[in-house]
Amino acid sequence: MRISEVLTPEKVVPELKGTTKDEVIDELINLFKDDERVLDIKEVKKGVLEREKIMSTGVGHGFGIPHCKTNKVTEILAAFGKTKEPIDFDSLDGTPVELIFLLIGKDNLVAPHIKLLSRISLLMNKSEVRDKIKSANTAEEIYSIFEEEEKNIS
Repeated sequence: MRISEVLTPEKVVPELKGTTKDEVIDELINLFKDDERVLDIKEVKKGVLEREKIMSTGVGHGFGIPHCKTNKVTEILAAFGKTKEPIDFDSLDGTPVELIFLLIGKDNLVAPHIKLLSRISLLMNKSEVRDKIKSANTAEEIYSIFEEEEKNIS
């Protein structure tokens, strides 16, 4: 499964309004508020926040990947956002986060969920990819960067 199969330009926010970890996570989850693929948005939020309590998903290099698996969605969902100013995300490397990729997996689709987490991490560990995304101004530009860069991953 490819990132471009679960992420759409409509689920990309070029400038998140939130200024805290919880606010930006909420903002990304709320993109799915009226999405028929979400059976219970409150439970989805709860799942992401509970996963965050186990260990921060601020993985380093100014990037966070909040995620969870739940039976409250009908398929894997993704959203991405950039913050105007870096925010504290309790990151593993202590660095504030400005790029956030939300991934909501379905309980019975564990392998695709793990593969997507891996693909996202591979891309976001490349400084040139992060720099391209930081300088992009629109949802379409950001989406096309993911689409283009993903072609280089086997």
